[in-house]
Amino acid sequence: MSFFAKLKTRLTRSSSKLEEGLEAIVAEGAEEEAPVAEPEAPAPAPEAAAEAPSVQPALPAPEPAPAPAPAAEPEAKKPGFFGRLMGRSAAPDAPRRVLDDAMLESLEELLIASDMGVDTAMRVSANLAEGRMGRRLSVPEIKDLLAAEIARIMEPVAKPLPIYAKRPQVVLVVGVNGSGKTTTIGKLASQLRAAGKTVVIAAGDTFRAAAVEQLKVWGERAGVPVLTAPEGSDPASLAFDAMAKAEADGADMLLIDTAGRLQNRADLMEELAKIVRVIRKRDESAPHNTLLVLDATTGQNALNQVEVFRKISDVSGLIMTKLDGTAKGGVLVALADKFGLPIHAIGVGEQIDDLSPFDPEEFARALVGVDG
Repeated sequence: MSFFAKLKTRLTRSSSKLEEGLEAIVAEGAEEEAPVAEPEAPAPAPEAAAEAPSVQPALPAPEPAPAPAPAAEPEAKKPGFFGRLMGRSAAPDAPRRVLDDAMLESLEELLIASDMGVDTAMRVSANLAEGRMGRRLSVPEIKDLLAAEIARIMEPVAKPLPIYAKRPQVVLVVGVNGSGKTTTIGKLASQLRAAGKTVVIAAGDTFRAAAVEQLKVWGERAGVPVLTAPEGSDPASLAFDAMAKAEADGADMLLIDTAGRLQNRADLMEELAKIVRVIRKRDESAPHNTLLVLDATTGQNALNQVEVFRKISDVSGLIMTKLDGTAKGGVLVALADKFGLPIHAIGVGEQIDDLSPFDPEEFARALVGVDG
């Protein structure tokens, strides 16, 4: 199964909510607009045809000449996403509704309920309505338009994790408790190793033995060494030692896990700031990437997390996990629209291959339930 097929399958909670809402909006308007049927007037009685004498033609009618064979048409070029969008049309009998202010307001409310946030929902709705007010639209047409608008917003932020010549390239992974940092590091390490990079992982969550053990398991799966320290050790000290080890081994990438922390805990956030200060003593340009892992099920709270972590650790990119566990995947659209931070990857499961580079068109189509 391709990742898009997997994404579409696992985002059905989001797409089905949107689809159900759109169907209700269109059906409501279609009922209000349906004209009252008037009784048909009786058909007039046919007049008797005047009889005429039968006249036989002098010569048989000539047979029509055979039509020339049509010229072979060149093979049609497969349209792209927007070509498919413009060429799609709903079935003639599909319910339709005139796009007016009332329908636009209902659409905004539906997008807000999908966790796009007020500002983003209003922007998406306004752009969808531009030049289309007064037109009768069906659910498939609205879904296509929504997918195109969402993809347009997210296109600028869809960027892979940048790889630099610097060795080791230090990647600091941060996020709140339970966001999926540990599993994300394991999946990322596996992909980097498959791409030919030598990778080292530092288990910086030194306060939770379970987190260290979990990271060891992922390290074994990925074939990557995991550096650890005694429980309760200073995570900044471990990060510093891990940099020295990675340099000595000539590793390409050093992935540093950190303890999950709530963004409203000042002491924990200061601990993260200390890790950054310490590793910069060894390399003033480190960390070269700071990845914030976000849990899609937290909804709009993800925006607050980005605000706080950017101040403490200079977040350079986002990874969104657990998109398979929420009916509100629209929060990723809100994040792209508000912050413009690169979205490197998304996760839709627990398997090692359930992390994929972010594709805005595939995500938009899966989110709104566009087929194909």
